[in-house]
Amino acid sequence: MAEMFLEKFRSLVPQYLDDAWQPEDGLTPQELDEALEVSGVSIPLALREFYLALGGCEDLMEAYYYIWDPEELEIEDGYLLFMEDEEEKYVWGVRADQLDVPDPIVHRRLNARGTWKSEEGTFSEYVLDMFEWVFEELEPELGD
Repeated sequence: MAEMFLEKFRSLVPQYLDDAWQPEDGLTPQELDEALEVSGVSIPLALREFYLALGGCEDLMEAYYYIWDPEELEIEDGYLLFMEDEEEKYVWGVRADQLDVPDPIVHRRLNARGTWKSEEGTFSEYVLDMFEWVFEELEPELGD
């Protein structure tokens, strides 16, 4: 299958880290496949290309929320979980019955209640918007 998201995800390194993308910022296909073997899950194309582009880049994998390493991925409540917040109040995932969709809709679970809510954006949209929000928040205000 043709790459759909790889270059867009790679472009996040120069955009937010002010450095050129390097191969070590991502995982090799072999590293990713071995990690997925450990977790025992299959993943959608967008998430696969995210790991290939940025799976080795801690500055982005842990920029605000924690995007799980591929060997940590798991299916719970009918969702493939891939990210959590620092306080573990929320976890994000995509529906397990949508793993064959190249860029599925992201959902968020409030862990205290176990309730899921759609984020109303696909994985690629959600991740790109999240980084934009995170790095805008981190920019010092004018005059500081």
